[in-house]
Amino acid sequence: MTRPHHHGADAPAALHPRNRHQGRYDIVALVEASPGLRRFVVSTPHGERSIDFADPQAVKALNTALLALQYAIRGWEVPDGYLCPPIPGRADYIHNLADLLASTHGGPPPRGPQVRILDLGVGASAIYPILGHREYNWSFVGTDIDPAALACASRVLAANPGLAAAVTLRQQTHKSIILGGVIAPGERFAACMCNPPFHASAAEARTGSERKWRNLGRAGGPRPVLNFGGQAGELWCPGGEAGFLGRLIAESRGSPEVCGWFSALVSRAASLPGLLAALRGAGAEHRVIEMGQGHKRSRILAWSFQR
Repeated sequence: MTRPHHHGADAPAALHPRNRHQGRYDIVALVEASPGLRRFVVSTPHGERSIDFADPQAVKALNTALLALQYAIRGWEVPDGYLCPPIPGRADYIHNLADLLASTHGGPPPRGPQVRILDLGVGASAIYPILGHREYNWSFVGTDIDPAALACASRVLAANPGLAAAVTLRQQTHKSIILGGVIAPGERFAACMCNPPFHASAAEARTGSERKWRNLGRAGGPRPVLNFGGQAGELWCPGGEAGFLGRLIAESRGSPEVCGWFSALVSRAASLPGLLAALRGAGAEHRVIEMGQGHKRSRILAWSFQR
């Protein structure tokens, strides 16, 4: 069984041991790998090189450099207004999912294209297929309701031939359905993964974006609209995170054979009790895997009907 990572209440949380992004960013190496980052480099009050994490263009340039240096990814681009994923945290999900799959078979993390992963809400960044393929050579099917996001993801894949051969993109045309309509009859996956829309409404999403901007010390200054949230489908859905995952649990119960493990990132600890109750009611085996980067905490909720 996978052991969740336990942390003290105030202790900074550690990344997964296999995560490549331990410690401070090597700005010199990142600029060498992606010269476009150079213009965003600043000096901290302690004389260290860093970037302004409140500048969305700087964060995007950092991501481009991280993917170039650590994963040999070229041509990565996320259009303005779309979610720019925190790569160390996304990598942690991949590594923890690998451990979960390993626990099923009692061996090392499985590798190779025969390990098929369903990414629900692949987004414009295609970050999970990128990381999963580079780390474990998994193959992916990525779904999304946004054709523009899929077009961007497709351009990233085309710029990296190994990725293009390993990742299939599909549009979900039914906004109220998660699994139905994007999975072929008889198709099976080792696992699915997803980042549910966090907020329950556009107004709540806007409030969250304002709060994040204040936390970055930029209250009162000019700011990009929803830059730190993303597009509507990335930001919110009826019922928010708990509502989306409740629907996914219900759909998975109706198609239990589709995935060996269903999984999702859960940002709010308060969402867990209701979701765990739903899983118990569905008769699913379930696990909660704690994750964290610094003082930011999240968790993976995973469940299976295959005993």
